[in-house]
Amino acid sequence: MAVYTQVSAEALSAFLERYDVGELISAKGIAEGVENSNYLVDTTTARFILTLYEKRVASGDLPFFLALLDHLAAKGLAVPPAIKDRQGVEIQELAGRPACLIQFLTGVSLSHPTPAQALAAADAMGAMHRAVADFPLNRPNSMGHASWRPLFEQCGRDLDRIQPGLHDAMAEALDTVLPGWESQSLDTCVVHADLFPDNVLVLGDRVTGLIDFYFACTDFRIYDLAIMHSAWSFDASGETHVPEIGAALIEGYQRHFPLSDAERAAFARLAMGACIRFALSRAWDWLNTPADALVTRKDPLAYWRRYLAYRDGKAGL
Repeated sequence: MAVYTQVSAEALSAFLERYDVGELISAKGIAEGVENSNYLVDTTTARFILTLYEKRVASGDLPFFLALLDHLAAKGLAVPPAIKDRQGVEIQELAGRPACLIQFLTGVSLSHPTPAQALAAADAMGAMHRAVADFPLNRPNSMGHASWRPLFEQCGRDLDRIQPGLHDAMAEALDTVLPGWESQSLDTCVVHADLFPDNVLVLGDRVTGLIDFYFACTDFRIYDLAIMHSAWSFDASGETHVPEIGAALIEGYQRHFPLSDAERAAFARLAMGACIRFALSRAWDWLNTPADALVTRKDPLAYWRRYLAYRDGKAGL
């Protein structure tokens, strides 16, 4: 994507005067992500990320996200907390948008992870789940199972514009996955809910950061691993499953939380649910994003193919 909200050098310099971070040297828009406007900011003392929160991130959710990052950072995890200004304030306003100045983390985001990187990333997820055991806040999953059928109905028969027959096939998928979802006897905690490879920073095989916590919520702990498994263990098209990546994810996560029999039994269903969630949100964007928009649409069929792989026993544990 391109940056949605433009910020002038003069406005940014004035913004930085609220902080003890030195004077502005340069600022560059970061053309990654789909939710917010991000700038790489260099000052006379350090490098930071400036994030302006766009409409998909509700300003009322920001205190939860920032408290979570502060909690994880205090536990020693490699996450990017917001910087407080001289008054101790994290959430600001800039160019008419809620804004935060965020600690910069070294490392590069992944596009084609290796098994060693997958193992390290799942280990980091397990450490994150262990660290939130005493985090006192909760947030409902705004993209959880209760949202899938309404989103499906909003897409309607237009789903067949993406692929003929997709509407009826997804209706069947929802009827397969949703019944009894809430009654599963699985541990819950605060989860990332969006730990795709590009939300992990690495140097070699070492994780240097988990980023973009703006879907974080309270849900089944193992659902977080199922989301990760669906995102990491397929090629970009969703046509090819890479079992060694999937196995590395499970191995890394089990360093912290060995999977119970109930979690193993539920895993395929949870992964199918994750695939429905991302296929539907991508489908909505695909059908409703103008051709000349700044956002690059993502192929919903890449996640529908993943769903079929889990359904047919061609992926998973």
